[in-house]
Amino acid sequence: MSISMQERLARIRINAFLYFRADWLKRLIDIFGSAQEILKQTADTLAQQAQMNPSTAAHFLRDAFAINPEEELEKTQKYGGRILVPEDEEYPQSLRDIKEAPIALYVLGHLPPHKAYIGMVGTRKITAYGRRAANTLSTGLTQAGAVVVSGLARGVDSECHAAAVRLHRPTIAVIGTGIGKCYPPENRELARAILQNGGAIVSELPFNKPPHAFHFPRRNRIIAALSELVVVVEGEIKSGALITAKLALEMGKDVLAVPGPIDSPQSGGPNNLIKDGAGVVTSVKDIIDYIPSPQLFDLQMQAEESAETADNNSLSPQQQKVMQFIGTMEVSADQVVEETGLSVQEAATALFELEVNGLISCKAGLYSKSKF
Repeated sequence: MSISMQERLARIRINAFLYFRADWLKRLIDIFGSAQEILKQTADTLAQQAQMNPSTAAHFLRDAFAINPEEELEKTQKYGGRILVPEDEEYPQSLRDIKEAPIALYVLGHLPPHKAYIGMVGTRKITAYGRRAANTLSTGLTQAGAVVVSGLARGVDSECHAAAVRLHRPTIAVIGTGIGKCYPPENRELARAILQNGGAIVSELPFNKPPHAFHFPRRNRIIAALSELVVVVEGEIKSGALITAKLALEMGKDVLAVPGPIDSPQSGGPNNLIKDGAGVVTSVKDIIDYIPSPQLFDLQMQAEESAETADNNSLSPQQQKVMQFIGTMEVSADQVVEETGLSVQEAATALFELEVNGLISCKAGLYSKSKF
């Protein structure tokens, strides 16, 4: 079922009022018959028939008419995107099925069809352990043919998207700004790489809407809805990742968690989820076992031991020395030089190449393996 261009433009207008949930906007459409008809009302009529406060009705109409929907479409198309409504064939069915389906969905890039979408979420305050877990799991899932869905935030989200990008595979970022903004700004190159590798950037917010605290919990329902299941890597007990997990559970989806050290605040959320019955993740296979549609995977899983052996066999002698020394530690470049006998140039080259290939990561000048 398609809608007219005028109705599409009207939907874009009413979607700009960010203080109404999507299901409230849908209720208004049901009451008046269309978004176009809503915009023909006065604030008093709108308030009376929709049973809302007159000042809220006035604010709603003011925000709706403050946005230019033709410009929204033009800017989105200029970026290579489109604005979808639930009646569009391309609009994800998994979003149509939820109570708060966005009435306007801005999409840059492509939503890969016939794939298992896996939500990977976690804290912005990522630890070295969380970075290894995020990288290992996202790499394995991507290699297996799944599409990682996350939020393009600092920390766990960025690691998960970067793992897919390194493999030149698609990943989906659901963001808490308009698609014309990039937040955090340091992820601009990562966002560009997501699009270059066949992925998508998704938002329900107007094109140039800047970040705001309440946008991020709201977008979490889209991550949960798009995903077959949600994996929480790290996060404090009251973190945004736990909001996504709660929303996924309310949608009847499985929530899995990566166990962590009992003395790490960032593992408090996942550990609590496990105590409450969430599935435990210690390998990629643990996640795949929960996927209800394994036939969606288009690549064969390889045993982790075989993959690790293959990785080690492809390393240069200098890289093998560095990997052997790092082990399970976090080490500085100076320590690598002192303990391996490599020259400064050899050590720096090996560290750079290992990091580019996703085998190690660096945080605050310390290197650690990108493995559990």
